[in-house]
Amino acid sequence: MAPVASFRVTLQPSGHAFTTDGNDSVLQAALDAGLTLPYGCRNGACGACKGKVIDGLVDHGLAQDQALSTADRASGLALFCCAKPLSDLVLGCREVGTAKDIPVKIMPCRVQKIERVADDVIVLSLKLPANERLQFLAGQYIEFLLKDGKRRAFSIANAPHDDGFLQLHVRRIAGGEFTRHVFESMKEKDILRFQGPYGSFFLREESTKPMILLAGGTGFAPIKALVEHAIHNHITRPMEIYWGARNRAGLYLPELPSGWASAYDLGRGAAGWSIARYWRTTPTFPRIRSMPAGRRP
Repeated sequence: MAPVASFRVTLQPSGHAFTTDGNDSVLQAALDAGLTLPYGCRNGACGACKGKVIDGLVDHGLAQDQALSTADRASGLALFCCAKPLSDLVLGCREVGTAKDIPVKIMPCRVQKIERVADDVIVLSLKLPANERLQFLAGQYIEFLLKDGKRRAFSIANAPHDDGFLQLHVRRIAGGEFTRHVFESMKEKDILRFQGPYGSFFLREESTKPMILLAGGTGFAPIKALVEHAIHNHITRPMEIYWGARNRAGLYLPELPSGWASAYDLGRGAAGWSIARYWRTTPTFPRIRSMPAGRRP
């Protein structure tokens, strides 16, 4: 069996570096290494991921001519969502470190799946156009643009690496026109418009400080995105997760936090993770009880 190739890719001006076997695009390999580069469509059509190949050779793959012209290629530019390394590389590109580095877009989407996970909670999966992707940081949110000019904001519940669909957790609000529509009238394949991403709640990956994550009800959505992003990027900072609700049914994905701890060997004492869950026991104020990792009250 021939040895597997390994290429070192260095990003300038940051000096960040990662290795790849060359089977994935530069963009995907960077994302897998926990480095976020700008992107849009992820299929060579928009040019948002365009950067300079300072040293080395790439296969341009399926880059489309309107996004990467012959002159671009001759001058050493590449679309990192399509380009695969053929040698060690030094690339000139901007990295995404904060919310201000990501452009806010208005985009259409199609309702792919409507899953009721509790009497008053729906998990909504949205599909973007074939040539579009929404770049976002784990923990950010989008705003639906309604016909009457109003907006409704919902946190993105999936991590950025898992961007085939956008997942939202929608709780029915008494008197809420949009949530009533979601629960009573919305159908799969309906078309919606949204704007985003927004928000400054996201993981500061340069920090090594412990994290305490608190969520109430569907406020669990951005916590889910953040935790799954941390797991994907092998971040092992100590993390305590507290999820509260008015009753047991309000913990609408009850096995997910325990699954994070067990499936990824992240129980207490391993990577410093533990899970606590609580629910309100009086009509006025929640009583919080910390639990050992993964244990349900």
